[in-house]
Amino acid sequence: MSAVMNNIALNKPAEPVSESATMKADAGEHAAARKRAAPKAGRKFSVKPFFAAVVPPLFGLAVLVLIWEIVAAKNSGFPSPMVTFQEAIKVFSDPFYQKGPNDQGIGWNLLLSLQRVATGFGLAALVGIPLGFMIGRFKFLGGMFNPIVSLLKPVSPLAWLPIGLLVFKAANPAAIWAIFICSIWPMIINTAVGVQRVPQDYMNVAKVLNLSEWKIVTKILFPSVLPYMLTGVRLAIGTAWLVIVAAEMLTGGVGIGFWVWDEWNNLNVPHIIIAIVVIGVVGLLLEQALVALAKAFTYEEVRS
Repeated sequence: MSAVMNNIALNKPAEPVSESATMKADAGEHAAARKRAAPKAGRKFSVKPFFAAVVPPLFGLAVLVLIWEIVAAKNSGFPSPMVTFQEAIKVFSDPFYQKGPNDQGIGWNLLLSLQRVATGFGLAALVGIPLGFMIGRFKFLGGMFNPIVSLLKPVSPLAWLPIGLLVFKAANPAAIWAIFICSIWPMIINTAVGVQRVPQDYMNVAKVLNLSEWKIVTKILFPSVLPYMLTGVRLAIGTAWLVIVAAEMLTGGVGIGFWVWDEWNNLNVPHIIIAIVVIGVVGLLLEQALVALAKAFTYEEVRS
């Protein structure tokens, strides 16, 4: 009897699949197909972000040029955009000519200004960043230097220029001194604030592990303070680039600031506008370079 029942069970026809089960199977296959197609769809180029990033700045520049054209039409002494563009072609056709110590192309003037900025800014970084670490790390040094920083920070950088001329007896080191004194405050303040905002738990762990001061600085403080420090560096470079133009106008010699003042003495307004655009573009490039550097060295990147 059991053998007969086994044969019946083996030869039993398959139960019909319900319609709902079939629909579920089809839905699963469609979902799997959508998942496989999702990466391919993500690779498609979308023009909306491109237009959102490019079109608004172009409209802004168009409005600026339109206002410029209106001002030039109402003032005969003010050059139009086309006249300035034609002069720019002449200026940049030979930017590195030399016809004397005070008659050089805009390229040489720009390079010398950048050299002064790099020197003063570098000296400020060498002094300001370690000093900011010490002020933030040790309360005694913070109490000693905070009143000095608060007193000297609001002073205009150009007010320090006569002191530089008196001490160094030359225009070039005086301009570097002005850049140094204006660049150092953002670095000191931001670095000190970054050190003070390091979580106390980190310092407690350092005490438990009996870490040396060097390891505390390199392993705990520096990675945590780096974003603050780079913010101070970014603020300082913008201020330094502003100051060098004004300092060179006052001290003379060779530099983009002196070039602007010299062209004003020659009543060459198109060259002044060209210099303004060059100064703005260089300042923007310096700012964006440091912004990219700050984004590359965020706390998460350092921690990973």
